[in-house]
Amino acid sequence: MPVKVPLSLPSARSLIKENIFIMDSERAVNQEIRPLRIAILNLMPNKIDTETQLLRLLSNNPLQVEVVLLRTASYNPRNAKRGHLETFYKTFEETVKDGMKFDGLIVTGAPVEKLEFERVAYWEELKRIMDWAEHNVYSSVYICWAAQAAMYYLYGIDKCVVPKKIFGIFRSKVLDKRNPLVRGFDDYFYAPHSRHTRIDEQKVKSCRDIDVLAESGEAGIYLAADKSLRRVFVFGHGEYDADTLHNEYVRDVENGLDAEPPQNYYKGGVVGELPELCWRAHESLLISNWMNYCVYQATPYDIDTID
Repeated sequence: MPVKVPLSLPSARSLIKENIFIMDSERAVNQEIRPLRIAILNLMPNKIDTETQLLRLLSNNPLQVEVVLLRTASYNPRNAKRGHLETFYKTFEETVKDGMKFDGLIVTGAPVEKLEFERVAYWEELKRIMDWAEHNVYSSVYICWAAQAAMYYLYGIDKCVVPKKIFGIFRSKVLDKRNPLVRGFDDYFYAPHSRHTRIDEQKVKSCRDIDVLAESGEAGIYLAADKSLRRVFVFGHGEYDADTLHNEYVRDVENGLDAEPPQNYYKGGVVGELPELCWRAHESLLISNWMNYCVYQATPYDIDTID
């Protein structure tokens, strides 16, 4: 799938070097199809790394995608360059003012999981975005903390802090292979997890509106979705690169935290020996399935009729 983004975006240059198909606006307008419009609400501190990871996944389809990067107006991350945000990102308020609707929305995780949801600086804004998405986005994917936040706000299912950080590469079992989101999956797959909290899994499984599609015996639920497939919840980080967990571990150690190395991660158990990627194919398939079955096959051609 050619992803339509400005070629001046730093992550676009990185993806072009990887032979990922990135399309500029001039070429896009000459294709006689309606591109899918996907918004990414990026709540992660390192904006460019997360952009690169998600754009890489979105590119693995035969359709044209127009990506709009969103940021919160109520909180300006300290680690993000102001110029980068102002050049490449829209605020939610700007999006609403422009009357934009989207075929899909991806909301990333955020390093605020130990806080109660109501204490997060942009919680009220995020609630408005989730409310807006119900009638202006056809299908939404919530990742890690965002998945927990959506579960809490939309279904009243809370999270709890765990004694030991869920940190490493964990194997999940596919529970319902008939669901389009896991079409083509193996019986088991691996994915990175990095969080200090865990959703109340029994309440999720008891919720009539939710199907649990994959879970890990160690890390808990990995993938769930509502019956309509308009809300998708990913509780891990399949978008991560091979070195992302290592970088998080080094950061925690340098900050003086009592951090343990990520589990099932370092090659031979030797800290610093990065693993071979064993999760990207399944995560790419998950996003491809979402794009195809939950978005492209279902969203109306006239995007303004989404409700």
